Amino acid sequence: MAVQQRPETGTSRRAFLRHVGVTGGAGAMFATMGALGLAPTAQAASREQAYSAPKSGDFTLTGRGAAKVVVVGGGIAGLATAYELGKAGYDCTVLEARDRTGGRNFTVRGGDSTVDLYGNRQTARFSQGQYLNAGPARLPQWMVTLDYCRELGVPVEVFTNTNADAYLYNESAGMTAPVRYRTAKADVYGYVAELLAKATDKGALDKELTASDQDRLMEFLKDFGDLGDKLTYKGGERRGYTTVPAATGTPGVLLGDVPSASDVFASGVGRYFSFEFGFDQAMLMFQPVGGMDQIPKALTRAIGAHKVRTGAVVSRITQTAGGVTVTYTQGGRTRAVEADYCVGALPPNMLARIPHNLGSGVQSALEAITPQSAGKIGLEYRSRWWELDHKIYGGITETDLDVTHIWHPSYGFHGERGVLVGYYNYDTDADAYAKLTPGEREKRAVAAGVKIYGDKYRTELASSFSHHWRQTPHLEAAWHDTPGGPDDPRYKPLNEPTGRVYFAGDWLSYTDAWQHGAFTSARRAVTKLHARVLSA
Repeated sequence: MAVQQRPETGTSRRAFLRHVGVTGGAGAMFATMGALGLAPTAQAASREQAYSAPKSGDFTLTGRGAAKVVVVGGGIAGLATAYELGKAGYDCTVLEARDRTGGRNFTVRGGDSTVDLYGNRQTARFSQGQYLNAGPARLPQWMVTLDYCRELGVPVEVFTNTNADAYLYNESAGMTAPVRYRTAKADVYGYVAELLAKATDKGALDKELTASDQDRLMEFLKDFGDLGDKLTYKGGERRGYTTVPAATGTPGVLLGDVPSASDVFASGVGRYFSFEFGFDQAMLMFQPVGGMDQIPKALTRAIGAHKVRTGAVVSRITQTAGGVTVTYTQGGRTRAVEADYCVGALPPNMLARIPHNLGSGVQSALEAITPQSAGKIGLEYRSRWWELDHKIYGGITETDLDVTHIWHPSYGFHGERGVLVGYYNYDTDADAYAKLTPGEREKRAVAAGVKIYGDKYRTELASSFSHHWRQTPHLEAAWHDTPGGPDDPRYKPLNEPTGRVYFAGDWLSYTDAWQHGAFTSARRAVTKLHARVLSA
């Protein structure tokens, strides 16, 4: 569409912007574009909520040409970088060492094969429609990841993060049988409420609260803890039933044998309740329909598969006077990409191994960020016995056993088969499992699960697939520890461009281990790079 000219001068917006650039400099021109709504303003660029994606008009209105960018790493941060720059027409090339995009976003399906750094080779035997999200598996509703799902047309469904009927089991505390989450919660909240109510009633808070405040607190505690007469907790329907209420003549039988306050606190079950209060863990949560890898697949399609080179192992990053050269091997041949700019979007522990001429500051910053361990095992069962026998639909069982978390699938309800996450553990527990063969991992995980669920945890098992991120080639990390936080001065060489090289990744965010961190870090790098190109 033609730009309407100003009658008094005949000046188009394009010519006007060029004039601003000549008289006021590139910075003034870019600020003017922001004021006209044609580019993100400096103020907008500083606020993530105000992110404005690059667009083709940013160049056509200024008469400038888009730059060539090489992105090192085809994980979420690298793909998001190429996707956003592509909106303005940048010539992007993504180099990914593995045979697929997504990085730590990895959904395992039947037929998928991996070889870890210990030499363990596995091929998944999951049946049609069954899968394991070996990396990220849940999406809080406030994260920008859901915005990308909407934009890219990736359908989502609810992921059940907290389930009242899942189990808690702390063997080290002497528990001989699991307890339902709802039961444990009722007991812990009940006794805490009782103790605080009685303390209030005896005047222990007279110096802290007015009489009116104490009355309001007492009303809250009675409801919060389901307290009866004399401010005592005696259990009730919140704990559950041994016989659930049904038709006339079946009023239900309450779960009996209410433990003492001492026994409840000694069991340690209360340690799990803060999980659901975490800002990044509170319901509702979501997952892409059909597996988390629907996100990198959609990004790759949007970028253009021909712009993404898989099996491309980067061997050197060289900054030149007028650009960047990235050398890599692919199919046994050494190749190189020359570009105006480069965005390093590999995990920092992998970037630190690539020879470069970016200086000691970059190298020291990369080496200061340390990789962390985590692992998962997917257990496919011939029946969904946890739904049939235990009435558990989704959600997570928590335990102090070395499997840590057991996830019930939040998809395929009432289907014939299902895949449980038999362990999702970290640190030394994950490292200990990683050293085992896949068969040994399965045996150890199943033995733990039998303690909680009974024999069907073993007898109904059809197959398994285990994955450990510290032992995954070209990644070697589940997430990262960034001492001091990403704004620490030591990471300035990564947060600011080093010549023509930028960096992006969840490890340069305050939501490390979440795709949200990768997306927002990519947006930050894109905003800085795009502003530079427009003001060059």
